[in-house]
Amino acid sequence: MTAAGQRTALIAAMRDELAALLPAVEGASTEHLGGREFWIGHLGGQPVVAVLAGIGKVAAAITATLLASRYRVDRMLFVGVAGGLGAGVKVGDVVVADALLQHDMDASPLFPRHEVPLTGLSRFHADPAFSDAVARGAQAALATPAGHGGTLHRGLIVSGDRFVATAAESAALRAALPDALAVEMEGAAVAQVCHAFNIPLAVVRSISDRADDAAHVDFSAFLREVAGPLGRAIVQHALAHSVPRARHAGPASPRPLRP
Repeated sequence: MTAAGQRTALIAAMRDELAALLPAVEGASTEHLGGREFWIGHLGGQPVVAVLAGIGKVAAAITATLLASRYRVDRMLFVGVAGGLGAGVKVGDVVVADALLQHDMDASPLFPRHEVPLTGLSRFHADPAFSDAVARGAQAALATPAGHGGTLHRGLIVSGDRFVATAAESAALRAALPDALAVEMEGAAVAQVCHAFNIPLAVVRSISDRADDAAHVDFSAFLREVAGPLGRAIVQHALAHSVPRARHAGPASPRPLRP
């Protein structure tokens, strides 16, 4: 069970990724802020804020900052799809991040490649306990018919402001970051915000393609038919079997907006 008043943010980049989750949010009210709609309610009896972040690192960072400062969430869970990079990471598999990195961050020679300037970090780690709960949820979901025989992977997810859709791009990423399992466009930005605000984070991605020349094929269908239902099952299991640690001394309710 979750401590009373603690709140989990549920984030997705695309509408089809969030659509499967929203019907499960009970008693939802909505607020609009920063060009985003926030659904505030409960899922499985636990307080949640669900939001469509938009695509890309800036959109994701704006959303995460609003969740941290305005909604004062106690943890964040990013759900969606990604392209597979690692050997054996196939379409229909699920990757739960242990760490996240911006593959297009390069301030060299002033800083090492991939390091976020002035942080000393290139890899931002997901919260181990929360990620374990999400991984257990993924394992349970993959064991059902909706899992389509997929496999769970744990490790590095990389993010960048480009949809990786050629075999050459994928090969270059594997050469630069041989332990990367998947590539997407938001997770590492959210991880940097969570690091700054000391908020636990978990990121789970269903593999929709191999980040190659066929990456666009049936992408929308995969979102609706596979990733959406799978993501919902993972979230429901993770919330039912994990307890967030408190971050704020005050109440979790949002602060009033300025007139």
